[in-house]
Amino acid sequence: MPKAKGKTRRQKFGYNVNRKRLNRNVRRKAAPRIECSHIRHAWDHAKSVRQNLAEMGLAMDPNKALPLRKRKVKAMEVDVEERPKELVRKPYVLNDLEAEASLPEKKGNTLSRDLIDYVRYMVENHGEDYKAMARDEKNYYQDTPKQIRNKINVYKRFYPTEWQAFIDSLQKDKMEVE
Repeated sequence: MPKAKGKTRRQKFGYNVNRKRLNRNVRRKAAPRIECSHIRHAWDHAKSVRQNLAEMGLAMDPNKALPLRKRKVKAMEVDVEERPKELVRKPYVLNDLEAEASLPEKKGNTLSRDLIDYVRYMVENHGEDYKAMARDEKNYYQDTPKQIRNKINVYKRFYPTEWQAFIDSLQKDKMEVE
């Protein structure tokens, strides 16, 4: 259904808006966000990407940073003029990146609480009898004896100290019963 005549307001020109600054801010917001905080803080928006990376001691094109040597030897080689290396004005960026890369990687993977409880229950009740574990009523997913053994081994590998404490507590309980 069409709009009623005369209901749309005419757009007026905003004389008090600085269009140059507005467009610059739009371009800056449209530029992708630099994920690395070290590079992001050292970035100069007035310079090009190549200039920014050269100041930080990083290469934009790895092929030009480490050129391949040509295998063919010409009959008469003229001394090749090497272009002057770019001056690294922000070496702290490179140092921070190297320090961050040298840190040991933190283990992020872990086992679910359900799997831990399942393994503990099976070992408490059946010890190392995997066939009995497979027939247990708590074996909801109908794991085979081999699958149960693998789950127990995964638990041992992920939490060796916790596993040892658990086995020791089982041994104490067995000794107290006898």
